[in-house]
Amino acid sequence: MSKTKAGGTSKNNRDSQGQRLGVKVFGGEAVKTGDVIIRQVGMNKRSGPGTFLSRNYTIHAAKDGVVKYQKRRFKNFGGRSMPRTEVSVE
Repeated sequence: MSKTKAGGTSKNNRDSQGQRLGVKVFGGEAVKTGDVIIRQVGMNKRSGPGTFLSRNYTIHAAKDGVVKYQKRRFKNFGGRSMPRTEVSVE
């Protein structure tokens, strides 16, 4: 005879590691070419002059300089204009 009762299966025992998303360099900070400025899923923030967007939507610095954030309006797929943050390196 068993010493413990039947426990059944547990359903809530899986947990994935965090993806370390978010802003890595804030406005006014200096960056070098290729540095990661923002890691994001989708294009929440847009890349402006002096930056480039990689395949997983990470924004990198395309040149040495200082990071600047500003609000701009971008048109979405339906034609509406939505406010978004643009990241640039000056």
